[in-house]
Amino acid sequence: MNNDAKEIRSQINRLKNFGRKNVIQEILSTIPTNLQNKNDKNIDKQILRSAILAELDAINLYEQMSEITKNENLKKILLDIAKEEKTHVGEFEALLLELDKEQQQETEEGKKEVDDLIG
Repeated sequence: MNNDAKEIRSQINRLKNFGRKNVIQEILSTIPTNLQNKNDKNIDKQILRSAILAELDAINLYEQMSEITKNENLKKILLDIAKEEKTHVGEFEALLLELDKEQQQETEEGKKEVDDLIG
């Protein structure tokens, strides 16, 4: 990775942290912060759902920033990172579906409903 790409990634990380706390807070999901205080059988599923929310928020953030930048290199980096976040969603979702059989069944039902509606 050349110095320009490193600097762009560094700026993105600073923007992400700043945006999550200040600028873009209204578009981000409220992710539970008290998960460590939970002691029930569903904690892992709750953690996974919160992680999925965080990744989806990151995808939205990067894609929205890519739409407003005029810098083509920055746009490429933002879209590449958004794509990586989509992989993370898939990883968390795969584990969630292993842990939550009802979620797995309902996901399949949802797919069938979409197929029936749009062919």
